[in-house]
Amino acid sequence: MSDSISAAVAAGALAAEDAHRPLLQAIVEVARAILGARASSIMLLDDDAGELVFEAVTGEGEGELVGQRLPAATGVAGWVAQSRQPLVIEDVTQDPRFDLEAARRTGYVPQGLMAVPLIYEDTVLGVLNVLDRPQRSRFSLAEMDLLELFARQAATALHLLLQARRTQAVLSSAGDDLVGVARLAATVDALEGNRREAALRMIGELDTVLRVGGRRS
Repeated sequence: MSDSISAAVAAGALAAEDAHRPLLQAIVEVARAILGARASSIMLLDDDAGELVFEAVTGEGEGELVGQRLPAATGVAGWVAQSRQPLVIEDVTQDPRFDLEAARRTGYVPQGLMAVPLIYEDTVLGVLNVLDRPQRSRFSLAEMDLLELFARQAATALHLLLQARRTQAVLSSAGDDLVGVARLAATVDALEGNRREAALRMIGELDTVLRVGGRRS
């Protein structure tokens, strides 16, 4: 029984990640196509490591960049994540915020770019980038508005992806404890009538005791 519950929780977390990663990829592909750019990417802000991680890439560097990490405190993406402001640069060689060495490490140095923060419920999750446009020389304000629309969609997908990963982490660290909680929930849900109401009251009282104890500690 415990193995089946654990497997079900794990399968749900994996399925959630499998569902949201293609959505992130679709967002960068559509953004690149509509804006006529050479490349587009979504970067996740890893606060614990102090890094930005490539989560989805299309165009230049598509096969090599996913999973690569850059320092979160440097470069244009780092500035956008920290300032929470979008940024347009027509010539990166003229902007001190552009980290040339970091760009070279990715294997692609753009000439111009747009970058917007990915914000979910006031939390910065990462950055959406669009790099170079052979068709037109300058980015417009309307295109920045469009990219911010893509960013809102990307932030939601990235939030759900992170939730799936946290579920996997809890499952792997909690082990039998998590299985016990899942079994309790399943048992209460299967009860009927007065027995179910009594079980729910007991859980509510336990929750109150734990909250009071947590505040005292």
